[in-house]
Amino acid sequence: MWSGRPAGISPRPVYIGALAPDAGETPQDLIGKFDAPPLFSRLDNEEGRIWISRDGISDFVGDLPEAEQRVVWATQGAPREEVLGSTVDDPAWRSKPSWFLITTQDRAVDPELQRFAAQRMGATSVEVASAHVPMLSRPEAVLDLIRNAAASL
Repeated sequence: MWSGRPAGISPRPVYIGALAPDAGETPQDLIGKFDAPPLFSRLDNEEGRIWISRDGISDFVGDLPEAEQRVVWATQGAPREEVLGSTVDDPAWRSKPSWFLITTQDRAVDPELQRFAAQRMGATSVEVASAHVPMLSRPEAVLDLIRNAAASL
């Protein structure tokens, strides 16, 4: 079966504005080590799912034009609330070289938390002036980081 990469080459994790908890650590544990991001006061919980309220979307994608923010709000995915209390046994960054894009205008995941996570994992990190979703607002920065990670294979 073709895996999309040559045999014996392991993928390189790329984290983008991420939490990156350690083994046995929950996302909520990690978030609690830093100031609560503004987005957290603008979340709704409906039937066990977490939604961004209409007035909170600018805390998520504030660097997009208002019309695009409305599209993101209308099409958002809603994770189950349990995700904040879940753990992993063996995070990929413990055994693989990793890359991290730190989003310095992020109001969903504190940029200081991102810097902590990137440093803890020994990731090659790059900072970009972006809100939480640079894939939409700064796609060239995301592509550059992915290309650099791929070039290291």
